[in-house]
Amino acid sequence: MRTILALAVLLFLSGCGYNTLQQQDEQVKAAWSEVINQYQRRADLIPNLVNTVKGFAQQEQTVLLGVTNARAKVGSIQVTPDTVNDPQTMQRFAQAQGELTGALSRLLVVAENYPQLKSDQNFRELQAQLEGTENRIAVARQRFIKATQDFNVTVRQFPTNLTAKMFGFAPKAQFTVEDEKAIAKPPTVDFGAPAKK
Repeated sequence: MRTILALAVLLFLSGCGYNTLQQQDEQVKAAWSEVINQYQRRADLIPNLVNTVKGFAQQEQTVLLGVTNARAKVGSIQVTPDTVNDPQTMQRFAQAQGELTGALSRLLVVAENYPQLKSDQNFRELQAQLEGTENRIAVARQRFIKATQDFNVTVRQFPTNLTAKMFGFAPKAQFTVEDEKAIAKPPTVDFGAPAKK
């Protein structure tokens, strides 16, 4: 009788989806870590970009301060791989990143008014790095969204939904922003043409 019961438990556990839930949970955490990594890369570029612009555009203190404050706000939100289980923190993080994107866009528009800044080698290198980082952010967010979607489907799908409830797996929050189209598009960094809004 014990052998039959052990065999039944083994068969149940092998088809219950527990391992799939574990694997997908780790994929979501890894994808989120990459999103955080790319946003950190962008945050690390900002002081150099602000200092370069400041050297040419001292009178643009409001814009420079806006970028600095937005970066500080982003840095004040503590994010970890487990943040995906906290919808409120995810929303605060998304909002702060959206504000930083807007502040950077305003900074780049200001740079249009300074031809000597646009021709500065350091500034051109920073703008290329920023453009590449924005593209990496978009790719990392896309991967995170896909991993989260796969996990959430598994958590809700029968029969793995029973296993998910039994072991405390719940759907994870997606990284959403108020203006998805605006944040998904990298800021225009082509300083040879007028900035696009």
